[in-house]
Amino acid sequence: MSAENAARPEADKLREACGVFGVYFNDSAKDAVSLVYYGLFSLQHRGQESAGIAAAHDSSIECRRGMGLVGDVFSGETLAQLKGSAAVGHVRYSTSGSSCVENAQPFVSRFKLGSIAVAHNGTLTNADVVRELLEDAGVGFTSSSDSEVIVNLIAKNYKKGLEKALTDTIKFIKGSYALVVLTGDALVGARDPNGIRPLCLGKLDGGWILSSESCGIDAVGGEFVRDIEPGEVIIIDREDVLSFTFSEKTRRAVCSFEYVYFARPDSVIDTVDVYGSRVRAGEILGRESAVSADLVLGVPDSGVPAAIGYGRATGTPYGLGIVKSKYVGRTFIAPNQNMREKAVSVKHNVIESEVRGKRVVIIDDSIVRGTTSRRLVSILKSAGAREVHIRVCSPPVRCPCYFGIDTPHRKDLISNMNSVEELRASLGADSLAFISVEGLLESIEPGSSERGKNAGYCLGCFSGEYPIPVAGEAGQNPVP
Repeated sequence: MSAENAARPEADKLREACGVFGVYFNDSAKDAVSLVYYGLFSLQHRGQESAGIAAAHDSSIECRRGMGLVGDVFSGETLAQLKGSAAVGHVRYSTSGSSCVENAQPFVSRFKLGSIAVAHNGTLTNADVVRELLEDAGVGFTSSSDSEVIVNLIAKNYKKGLEKALTDTIKFIKGSYALVVLTGDALVGARDPNGIRPLCLGKLDGGWILSSESCGIDAVGGEFVRDIEPGEVIIIDREDVLSFTFSEKTRRAVCSFEYVYFARPDSVIDTVDVYGSRVRAGEILGRESAVSADLVLGVPDSGVPAAIGYGRATGTPYGLGIVKSKYVGRTFIAPNQNMREKAVSVKHNVIESEVRGKRVVIIDDSIVRGTTSRRLVSILKSAGAREVHIRVCSPPVRCPCYFGIDTPHRKDLISNMNSVEELRASLGADSLAFISVEGLLESIEPGSSERGKNAGYCLGCFSGEYPIPVAGEAGQNPVP
């Protein structure tokens, strides 16, 4: 994480790398660009640093991208410059590569046989090796993003045909990826063999949609069809929708944080209702670590469903005692730790009349650096709360993520440096408890905890056990 990112109050949360979206119409007269624009709005929570759209028209691809939110990058005039019955879009946080327009996506490659555009969510663990091989072969790069590695690999193999170019590329790359690829006459979706990052398929009248989350399909009036399976490639063109699997059967390892925090609550990921999983997490927290209290509050927004669940399980009344400003985003920079801590009160404020004189439980999705939790305890007690208890609906985050999450260094993860009791004292809370790993798995998919401690989900940031080998994590073997 860059020093600038660390200076933002939002850096106290883990950040998903990207969101991808694609639309394909069979009728060349239809406009896919406007639907991609609205689809990206629905995925804005997955990336707020840059946005881009590439559109295919008359077998050529044009792209517009820039820094900022979707509404800042695309005006009516900018959208009018893009035409096409097929288009792909991307919203980004920077995890691999710095935050600059050169790293904004989609990436477009133009070559003798045509053009392709690639939008990628995830992180390649062998990007440096592949980049060096391509550079040795004379391929040039314009960015530091590992996503450009993918578009250049596809372009290099394109003379073999689209299907072979895709399979050769995705067999060569390692890591996490949900890809949406646009050619002059096709839209392609691909998901890594472990299914770490989500991708789903939707249907339109006369067309198809690929989206990181089902909420994007809903936003443009599409019908959710299904999730793209781990290791699956979908090729959509005017003739057909072709599906094939490019890898041997691999253990599914969907990112568990999608359900804890990243995804919108109205999405369904791999048949799991995200809102329902968060309510269940709160119920399980209530069973595992109930405390006598007068009021339960959810830290907006992802902590709210869990707070409702906790209240149901414990009989504690749920209240709206914490208000979040909707207008404090990634551009709000606090240049030092002292100002960063004060900045949390700009983002969150307390309704004093709701908490005064009460024993309060606050439910949050995670604790990363501890800045937000510490400040919330302080302002709740300043508002007159008698006791403040913290309950967290993810296990302690002790390890970095290598698969597309913006994670601080291990030394900056407060749970890696402290016991639960030490952390409680540091935050100033009256008590602190995290959901168990078994409880988290049960909240995502009831019964999954009985199938084993991982049961189809990546828990690397909690356990240090990763689904695929990671350089620099000596002794950390892939989860069987």
